[in-house]
Amino acid sequence: MTTQHQQDFNSASVTQLRTDLALALRAAAFHGLAEGVCNHFSVELPDQSGRFLLNPRGLLWEEVQADDIVLIDVHGNILAGRHAVEPTAMYIHAAIHRIAGKACVLHTHMPHATALTLTARRALDTCLSQNAMRFHGRVAADAHYNGLALDAAEGERIAHAMQGADVVFLGNHGVVVCGQRLDYAYDDLYYLERACCVQVLAQSTGQPLLPVARPLAQKVMEQTLSERLQSELFFEALRRKL
Repeated sequence: MTTQHQQDFNSASVTQLRTDLALALRAAAFHGLAEGVCNHFSVELPDQSGRFLLNPRGLLWEEVQADDIVLIDVHGNILAGRHAVEPTAMYIHAAIHRIAGKACVLHTHMPHATALTLTARRALDTCLSQNAMRFHGRVAADAHYNGLALDAAEGERIAHAMQGADVVFLGNHGVVVCGQRLDYAYDDLYYLERACCVQVLAQSTGQPLLPVARPLAQKVMEQTLSERLQSELFFEALRRKL
């Protein structure tokens, strides 16, 4: 690692990003969204250098602290940090940051969202619950599962399949939630799983589902995104708790 990378890694702004990324990981563990030591969260450095912060390989999300976060470049080179990174994390996240232009990339196999990737629709119905409506027009589905993302080509294929969406359901795999701010992205991740859970429960009744009209779902999405103070307050509440 170079002195410049280490200096940037320890700067006040990047230290805050590392702290927030570690908090998001611990929050996801607290909310039951983690899976072993798999899956990955990343956030780009704001200097447009192509570098991003990523959770390390081999740690449970509940134990990750700011000092565990790793700084890497788009080629997977570790620039700062004391841990290794998982190969699929590097390929998926590097491609989404670079191609889709997303600052925050949260990838999980959280159970109810992943359950919907196994269905013919592949994704959440954004005209059902109020929580689902916040994602109306913001979701893509990638139905072409190709195995583990162990090369750059697969990461790039996933990034292109997003087509600019904030959320992509990866067929037979899991989900990716993106955003320009970590607190907003985590809020979306949490409520996406809540929306998917309610849909799975509703489908399990065997009764017909009653979605609202698309214009109403669009209105609810716009209402939700027009004022994100609730997202900020949620993240700060998690900081106090965790």
